Amino acid sequence: MSYTSTMTKRRLTDQQARRIQAQRSSEGNVATETGQPGVVIARYGKQALIETRAGDRLLCHLRAHLESPVAGDEVLWLPTEETGVVDALVTRRNVLQRPDAQGRLRPVAANIDLMLIVFAPEPAPQANLIDRYLVAAENMEVEAALVLNKTDLLEPEDKLAKQLDRYADLGYRTLATHRELPDATDMTALIGQDTLVLVGQSGVGKSSLIQRLLPDASIRVGALSEVADKGRHTTTTAELFHLPGGGRLIDSPGVRDFGLTHVAPEAVFSGFREFSPYSGQCRFRDCQHQSEPGCALTAAVDSGEISSERFESYQQISASLATT
Repeated sequence: MSYTSTMTKRRLTDQQARRIQAQRSSEGNVATETGQPGVVIARYGKQALIETRAGDRLLCHLRAHLESPVAGDEVLWLPTEETGVVDALVTRRNVLQRPDAQGRLRPVAANIDLMLIVFAPEPAPQANLIDRYLVAAENMEVEAALVLNKTDLLEPEDKLAKQLDRYADLGYRTLATHRELPDATDMTALIGQDTLVLVGQSGVGKSSLIQRLLPDASIRVGALSEVADKGRHTTTTAELFHLPGGGRLIDSPGVRDFGLTHVAPEAVFSGFREFSPYSGQCRFRDCQHQSEPGCALTAAVDSGEISSERFESYQQISASLATT
């Protein structure tokens, strides 16, 4: 979900963002007149841990009325006598949001390239949760890949392996893995140089995957040592880590479900990529793809071109949005 530029919140206009990007490309380390570029590693209240282009890290204050920066945000910051101040946010490519206690959507992480959707034999996957993640990724314009973890627990002829194959047939990148493997080369090959976030229900082994990607615990502890020393560390904030083999991981312990209440029905349709050939093919323009005559989707299900499980999942998600 892309944010529009709002100068009243000290966001950059598209023209300014393009100018800054051009200056970064042509001038190397020369800062623009609006501040020096940096990346948010973590957000703590009215401060943010910033990584500079030189790789240094410093805790910066936030300008008043600045839209809330989160891990992965590109920012412009200005030095102060003590540390620095975040002066502006560069327009996000996308933002991962989750509802707060009041049901309002709050940003969690920004500028994500890859969403790894993790599921496992234990706990058993919740009905249509994977498809909800895929809809969210599509809505954010983020690539999604599926990771079947704990494969050492799979029973012969387990349906989960076939489920993974079904997503692979739809064109999603997939991976079957488990914690007993000697290293994380299977994971790093999937990630490449991307900035990723792991999502999935509690207990599927996201923490073990992160431990494989960051085997040296000091990498994670040291990344936030400056903040921890100041007593500001919290386990619920999203944190960005550089992976040893390249790429970056945004770890957000609180991300399990996104809530799709802000997603339009047509966006849910787009989240099921196999539906695309049937867009606009229904007899009625306002077809809800339930029991209407001449529905192209139900015909595709009857002919076996669309799986009945995925179609049922789509109907459940659509129905849940209609009742919120």
